[in-house]
Amino acid sequence: MTQDDLLSTVAIFARMQKIPVKIINRSDNPLPEYATEGSSGMDLRAFLEKEQTLQPMERVLVPTGLFIELPAGYEAQIRPRSGLAIKQGITCLNTPGTIDADYRGEIKIILINLSGEQQVIYPGDRIAQMVIQKAEKADWIETEELKITERNDGGFGHTGKK
Repeated sequence: MTQDDLLSTVAIFARMQKIPVKIINRSDNPLPEYATEGSSGMDLRAFLEKEQTLQPMERVLVPTGLFIELPAGYEAQIRPRSGLAIKQGITCLNTPGTIDADYRGEIKIILINLSGEQQVIYPGDRIAQMVIQKAEKADWIETEELKITERNDGGFGHTGKK
């Protein structure tokens, strides 16, 4: 890595803004935290009394014991953990799940076992990740015409595999 690359990386991290988010943790798990300085997601852990077995194609709602108060204009997105997906075939069913700024209930994660074997989730397992982002609102402008682009209405794989 060159000195310019290093300075560029440091500048990116310096721009990462931290916002205050109130949290209640009713679990015995540690608070979510960023694994590295460049991480955008924080791991969420299962708040279970005992292990939970998921059969193939079974879905389950897993509590985290966490309750948050996001500032107005922000959302939390719940996303799968890549390691859990590749190693056990477990992923989040509605991805990304959205937690609105005015939601105050417990954060729960919808997991599904996409593997061909039963899988076990243990208390404290890292089951998803949470990313907090700004949320913009649309102000619709009704019109009869849209700008033409090179892509225009091409979609659903219109550019091919290469």
